[in-house]
Parts: sequence; structure tokens; C-alpha cells
Amino acid sequence: MQPLQKRYREEIAPNLIKEFGYANVMQVPRIRKVVLNVGMGEALDNPKALEYAVADLRTITGQQPVITKARKSVANFKLREGRAIGVKVTLRGERMWAFLSRLINIALPRTRDFHGVPDKLDGRGNYTLGLREQLLFPEINYDKIDKIRGFEVTINTTAETDEEARRLLEMLGMPFQR
Repeated sequence: MQPLQKRYREEIAPNLIKEFGYANVMQVPRIRKVVLNVGMGEALDNPKALEYAVADLRTITGQQPVITKARKSVANFKLREGRAIGVKVTLRGERMWAFLSRLINIALPRTRDFHGVPDKLDGRGNYTLGLREQLLFPEINYDKIDKIRGFEVTINTTAETDEEARRLLEMLGMPFQR
């Protein structure tokens, strides 16, 4: 069991029960999954870029990414339906907790001029965070990357409201802006 997961079970869940007055343990918000997504318009011109993005995400998460394809054609973007335009990974269980721990304790503090992450949630208790570069993670070797590529991290929770989700993420150690 990951240390962050252990902390969630032993400290955070009981505190959330007290704070929000849940009648049942199953009402306590928890993290369902974490999705990492790299959208790449450049993959249309440079198919090799997709391979680099796959390699980067595999290194960061320890799991094989899935290549996402365009759902419909958009003439203005020279995009045809079915063309590969991105890469994503869905993390659950042990890997999810390990990734969250690395994100909160290692990657985010390495950001230049870091003043915390915005505390905007989507209204349904989910949190999406955009990272500008994959180099924030220490497992990425600077010499092996072709270019700096950003990605987004979506944390999907079982929380009913944004307030509950924000409190859960704060207790896990997410450095929100004050």
C-alpha cells in the first residue's frame, strides 16, 4: 500500500467523516482515477512526435498509453476522422496513488515560479491541472526528449460537490493557491 493511500485511509477519511457529517463510510469522497492526456496537433505533420509522447507518458506512469484518434473531421485544422491526435493513460489503484504522491511532492514543487495550483474544479468534484512540461518529473531524462510537451492531469473523485473534492485534495497535500 502506498504511503499516501495509507494516510488517506487512516487520517483523511475519518477527518472528512467528522467534517461533513457522513452517516456511512461509503459517502466519504475518494479518488476514482487519474487520467493523463497529451493533445498533439503536431502529430498530423510529424508522426514520430506521437512515439516520443508515448515514451514520455510510459516513463512517467509505468503504464502503456493509448493513442487517441479524432472523432470527427475538421477542415480548418486539416484534421480527418480517425487520425491519431493524442495520447492518454488512465491510472487506478496502486499506480494512481504512486503517481499522485510524485505529482504533489516532487513534480509540482519543481515548477518555475510556483505559487500553488488554481483551485478551479469542474462542478462535479473533478479536478484538471495543466502542466507545461514533462521535465517536472525526475524520471524523464532531459537528453532523451525531442521537445518540451505539456499535458493535463485529471483527478476524478467520487465527491458530490466541489467543496468536498477541494477539501479531499487539500488534505492529500495538493498545493492550492491562497
